[in-house]
Amino acid sequence: MSANFSVSEENYIKAIYHIQQSVDTVSTNALAEQLKTKPASVTDMLKKLKTKKLLHYEPYQGVRLTAEGRKLALGIVRKHRLWEFFLVEKLQFGWDEVHEVAEELEHISSKKLIDKLDAYLDFPRFDPHGDPIPDSSGRMAAQQQINLIDLPLNTPAEVCSVGSQSAELLELLTHKQISIGTRLEVKKQFGFDHSIEIRVKNQPAFTISQQLAQVLFVKRV
Repeated sequence: MSANFSVSEENYIKAIYHIQQSVDTVSTNALAEQLKTKPASVTDMLKKLKTKKLLHYEPYQGVRLTAEGRKLALGIVRKHRLWEFFLVEKLQFGWDEVHEVAEELEHISSKKLIDKLDAYLDFPRFDPHGDPIPDSSGRMAAQQQINLIDLPLNTPAEVCSVGSQSAELLELLTHKQISIGTRLEVKKQFGFDHSIEIRVKNQPAFTISQQLAQVLFVKRV
């Protein structure tokens, strides 16, 4: 399907999809900021994508994906997350190294290759960062998760996703030996700077910042 679209067009569709997870209608400024480009360039591309029936767009009223646009976006997200899973699980890349590589691989248009990759990996439901991988129909597994900040004290939980894939964050988590699947409990919350003390299985308790806690999502175990 995506053979008809340029890398740039696919990047726009994916960016709109990601922003639409938190807002219904995406502004051109938000899109320009996400793609690090000028609002004028964004407007030109939106007109082009509108003629391809991938999005609803009226000047000054923002943009939303059509059903066709959403289908394309989910296909790109599926490829990106499958490649990340492959790079970490099969090629032993660090989880902080795969995002950039997957950004390139996600534009490969062969559906047969992606379906075979999915089967080869035994149809994983989540990528190495805990994000759900859409299946070939665009369906995703739902994850019952809460922010680490909201976890009650002394409640056993497991890290199930991270809210950002910046290399700096993932490097910090690796240094603190926190990854997807890490079991932990919150032992204390400090009012002064809202940092929290956590205990990871078989380790002495240690403190993490509020900023770090806010990008960690956990499920109770």
